[in-house]
Amino acid sequence: MDEVVGKLAALGLPGIILVITMATTGLTGAAAITAALAMLGPGGMLGGIAFLGVIGLVAEPLSKYGLETLLLGVYKKRYEKGETLDALAKEINRLPISDDLKRKLREGLG
Repeated sequence: MDEVVGKLAALGLPGIILVITMATTGLTGAAAITAALAMLGPGGMLGGIAFLGVIGLVAEPLSKYGLETLLLGVYKKRYEKGETLDALAKEINRLPISDDLKRKLREGLG
């Protein structure tokens, strides 16, 4: 058990997500891994692998700077690249986040 826990800890958040997804398949072994990866992203297993990679890239800055700072930075960059405030505000309103965070993001942009 300690060996498995050590390997999962080395993988970090992507490893935890993979294990949880594998458990939801009801399968075991290679079939569970294959099904879990296919469930995680578009494009089957390759999409699932890519999704885990993206999670690994995002997890570190998210834990370092926090969700609000990270989201605001992304939306500011998109605004700088030419997206309209109206379009970004509509997108922010559809996010599954608190109303307080939505307000902070809209205010940070405008």
